[in-house]
Parts: sequence; C-alpha cells; structure tokens
Amino acid sequence: MRNLRKDQIVTIEDLETAKSEILECIKRIGTERNLNSPVHRWLKSAEVRALLGFSPGKLQAVRESGLLKYTKIGGNIYYDPEDLKSLFSNNQFKCRS
Repeated sequence: MRNLRKDQIVTIEDLETAKSEILECIKRIGTERNLNSPVHRWLKSAEVRALLGFSPGKLQAVRESGLLKYTKIGGNIYYDPEDLKSLFSNNQFKCRS
C-alpha cells in the first residue's frame, strides 16, 4: 500500500485494495496457525474416565475385553475419540415394547 499525505484523497479503489490486502494477510495467518498448531486427537485415560464416568478399574476392564482400542506410549494410554463413539454405537440395544 502506498503512503498518503494529509492533503491526498482516499478513493474507494484505495479502500478496496487495502481491504483485499488485509483479508489476504488474515487468511495467510490463519493458514500458518493451522499448520503449526498441534492436533488434539487423542484422549488420556483420565479424560476418558471423566467423560464416561468410569472408574480406573472399569476402564481397564473395557480396554482388556477388547471393546475399546487404545494406544500405549511409555506409561501413558491414549484413546481415539472416534473409538469411544464406536464403543457406544456398536453396543446399542433396541428396547422392545
């Protein structure tokens, strides 16, 4: 954008150009932020227990039964939120009237 003096008139075209430049900068910043931000896809055991209202033993039993997939890295166990949804979707029962 060019520098303007106090005695210069700003035209609609100047404003449109400035608007386009600002929007382009905002888009670029948003794209850079999305590329650099970590994706929080995995849940830890404590988060899953709080979410489902399970005790540590109940979560371990569900995990060991093979109903819920998990990933273990070091001493930490992680769960994919999609697997939690599947656990409940796959184990739904329809009530008979």
